[in-house]
Amino acid sequence: MVVSVLLSGLVAGCQTPEEVLPPPQLLPREQLVSLLADLHTLEARVESASLHPDSARALYLQQQKALFWRREVTDSLFQQSYRYYASHDKDLDEIYGLVIDTLALRQVKIGPAK
Repeated sequence: MVVSVLLSGLVAGCQTPEEVLPPPQLLPREQLVSLLADLHTLEARVESASLHPDSARALYLQQQKALFWRREVTDSLFQQSYRYYASHDKDLDEIYGLVIDTLALRQVKIGPAK
């Protein structure tokens, strides 16, 4: 929902890999994988809450802010890191492969959906 829109916008506005230099601060790939998995889990939880769109967006943004705070990551650090990795398609493909694996392992740990 919100993450999908955010990520689509970031990918669309990316430069070519030759033009993009790493930002002064860059989340390590492992940290980005874990954070993205948590953000996608958060998005699924908010969507399953059956809230009105405005309420769902407010809840998501509040929980996203709390997640960033717990991880000691700023919104701008996340966006800059994502933009950097997105400008290198192979990197982003590998990152999302790991995100999918992480989410699948989490699902196995909690058991099948009821």
